[in-house]
Parts: sequence; structure tokens; C-alpha cells
Amino acid sequence: MHTQFQLARQHAADLRARADAHRLAAEVKSPVELRTRVGWTLVEVGLRLAATPKPAVA
Repeated sequence: MHTQFQLARQHAADLRARADAHRLAAEVKSPVELRTRVGWTLVEVGLRLAATPKPAVA
């Protein structure tokens, strides 16, 4: 009976550790997401620059 209690306690501790690791990993944003946002921001800036009317040079 004592061995089962120790195994159950160890299993519960392992599950808690895995849950904490999963929660921390889910909070971290991947570098791909940042790269995608920067890329689309550059596209938007480029489109704004291309759409800006150029003044006539005299």
C-alpha cells in the first residue's frame, strides 16, 4: 500500500510538472509569428510609399 501511495504521489508530481511546462511553452510566441508581422508591416509601408503621389519637378 505504501508503494502505491509513493507511485501515485510521483505520478501527480510528474503531471503537474508537465502541465507547467506546457503552459510555459504555450505562452512563448514563436519567432515565425514575429517574422510574419514584420514582413506584413514592410509590405504595408511599401504600398503606402508606392501610393503616395509624387510632386512634379519643375
